[in-house]
Amino acid sequence: MIAAVLAAAEASEGTDLLDAELTAVILLSAAALVAIISRRIRVPFTVALVVVGLIFAFTPSFVDLKVGPEFILGLLVPPLIFEASINLPWPKLKADLGIVLAMALGGTLLGTFIVAGIVRPVLDIPWLAAIAFGALISATDPVAVVAFFKTLGVDKRLNVLVEGESLFNDAVAIVLFSLAVGAATEGESLSIGPALGEFLYVGLGGLAVGVILGYVVSAIVLKNLDDHLIETAVTLALAYGSYLIAESFGHIFKLGNFHFSGILAVVAAGLMVGHVGLENTSPTTRLTLENFWEFLAFMVNSFVFLLLGIEIDLTEIGPELGAVAIAVAAILFSRLVIVHGFSAIHQRLLPARAIPKDWRHVSWWGGLRGAISLALALSLGSAFTGEVIHTVQIMTFGVVLFTLLVQGTTIAPLIRKLGLAGRAANVAEQQRRQALLHAKRAGRDELQRLEREGLASPQMSEALEATYDDDIRRASAGLANHVRRHPELETSTLLQMRRNALAAEKRSLLDLSRRGIVDVEVTEHLAVEIDNRFAALELLEDRWESTPKIDLSEEHE
Repeated sequence: MIAAVLAAAEASEGTDLLDAELTAVILLSAAALVAIISRRIRVPFTVALVVVGLIFAFTPSFVDLKVGPEFILGLLVPPLIFEASINLPWPKLKADLGIVLAMALGGTLLGTFIVAGIVRPVLDIPWLAAIAFGALISATDPVAVVAFFKTLGVDKRLNVLVEGESLFNDAVAIVLFSLAVGAATEGESLSIGPALGEFLYVGLGGLAVGVILGYVVSAIVLKNLDDHLIETAVTLALAYGSYLIAESFGHIFKLGNFHFSGILAVVAAGLMVGHVGLENTSPTTRLTLENFWEFLAFMVNSFVFLLLGIEIDLTEIGPELGAVAIAVAAILFSRLVIVHGFSAIHQRLLPARAIPKDWRHVSWWGGLRGAISLALALSLGSAFTGEVIHTVQIMTFGVVLFTLLVQGTTIAPLIRKLGLAGRAANVAEQQRRQALLHAKRAGRDELQRLEREGLASPQMSEALEATYDDDIRRASAGLANHVRRHPELETSTLLQMRRNALAAEKRSLLDLSRRGIVDVEVTEHLAVEIDNRFAALELLEDRWESTPKIDLSEEHE
């Protein structure tokens, strides 16, 4: 009898595992397909993922997946936070750390109470529930916005301001949310003094945990090892370990029932690795780490935004459109006050580091909400009545959808409208001329192939080839003249050509190794040399990008 029960349990576990694997395969395949399509039709990748997730939600027999907040916050968020932190340049962040922290700390606090003050009297929900909603909806998610920054060539300082604020305000929002829910669960009011004290020790404790663990990994492990596989594994352990140790600090060290901010611990650990650890590693290890974390962030982001769509029930939002509209208006108003208010104060104090008005508009409209807001809404539990929880969750779902589907699809046109796209007209013109030259050469090559294969007469081919030769000469001369008028294009083109050439070298080397022509040891040695040249090229690119450019575009053809 016992053996039969155990066998049935094992069979059930095997079935659950296969179902989970099938779901993961479906989601990854969908993400890859969405990535391909979104690039072709120029739709934001994250927005397209949410739309696909909404479609999946209507086909539960196809993808039946329900996740809890612990899954999102504990498994999916740490690698996203860590990847963003290691790629955030500390010198640039340090230069604007004051306004970033002011927006993340003071802005999130102010935004929480502005939103709570609007939704509470209109929707007649308890103050603590309104504060919890204001806190959870204050966590911004800049993934889609930052992706546009990169593709449009927006100034890197704006990128640092938006991403830096998001990294810190996530943690602030979680702490405020936890304080409000904790007070509601215990039937108490939210006292400002004790709440502020708890907020400080939870936040500072999380930063301390991250700094210590990040320093140990950066200054001891990454500095003294030269194995890209081990070092990559250590950084992955750091991303999750810093979160777990901070969140379970009291339990781990038998110091009582308290915890620190896991998100802030991951932020601090990532900044430490990005600023100290990557400087102590070899170029090969650095490239491996960058590629690994880029892939992991892509995969986790794919899961996150697909899950957002799957978890949101459109049929429940319809009857609550009034509450959703109020919530959307509240977050837009609060974001407007935060961005323009704190930027104006910052301009008064530090006029040399003032944030341009157009940047403020982008920061306001680019305040998207995402995974953390959804996870916190799902974690309300029994802190409030069922009706209140339902209202808060529906408002959260509606706001997340609005910010992703409306703001997420209009932020790129806004950036272009404000003239903030760094890829100026001269760059677009260069690419057009390059494409034209490449197309003409491809056409001539095709005519020559047809002649060689006897599918076209020599007389016909010569006449058409002469026309193509004239087109190629004109296109080549036009490209050369365009580059001469814009010297900065010559440097960027040279750097890109060098990068392409190095990539071709490495592909050829790996091909020889796969075919068994070159030993693995020789391949690894030569690959390290190529990686070193890649690293040197990156330094040149960074130095060139930081050099002021002179626009000589007054000349005309």
